[in-house]
Amino acid sequence: MSPYKRVLLKLSGEFMANETGYGVDPVTIDQVSEQIMGALQYNVEIAIVIGAGNIWRGSNALARGMEQATADYMGMVATVINAIALQDSLERMGVITRVQTAIEMREVAEPYIRRRAVRHLEKGRVVIFGAGTGNPYFTTDTAAALRAMEIGADVLLKATKVDGVYDKDPFKYPDAVRFERLSYMDALNMGVQVMDSTALTLCMDNKLPLMVFKMQPPDSLARAIRGEPIGTIVTC
Repeated sequence: MSPYKRVLLKLSGEFMANETGYGVDPVTIDQVSEQIMGALQYNVEIAIVIGAGNIWRGSNALARGMEQATADYMGMVATVINAIALQDSLERMGVITRVQTAIEMREVAEPYIRRRAVRHLEKGRVVIFGAGTGNPYFTTDTAAALRAMEIGADVLLKATKVDGVYDKDPFKYPDAVRFERLSYMDALNMGVQVMDSTALTLCMDNKLPLMVFKMQPPDSLARAIRGEPIGTIVTC
């Protein structure tokens, strides 16, 4: 059994790409879907917010003079591509899925309506939220925190390429120390890179636990859903 009834899973766009980090790779997406299927057996409701770094890097465009609002809107549209790709993968495996977008695209997805999203979850459907918050200047991390609050999630699961929060970059510093538990205030003061400060503050203000974990090995999401200490828990 899972200690959680409903969770919000935040996936970065890199989980949609192959080892190059760019593009949409069906084989990699199917691996993510298999993890989600494995987690669903614990009778937990799963909602997902997905990024778009595999398709669009707004920071690169900003460096060349693009207006930030324009770059952000392009990123929001790119998240919908990833959301549809993940939906297709899940439904090919028999998982009923709905995509809801903060920017209306009725031909490809439902508009985001909080009560409808909750109803889908109650019926056992996986709900994927695309287009971030629908507003520029906000990251998909902030969108994940916001949607988690709106749907009444018990925990925000942030899937990453590292197995938790460290005091410094573990890829650069072999002596980096991993935290098993951390307060939101400490995370903000440390300037941890796993989530932006707006998202962390939103979670802290609403007392929503955050688990940062590595999406490997293939049963990692199921283990996180079961409440196993496989990453770092950030709480108030």
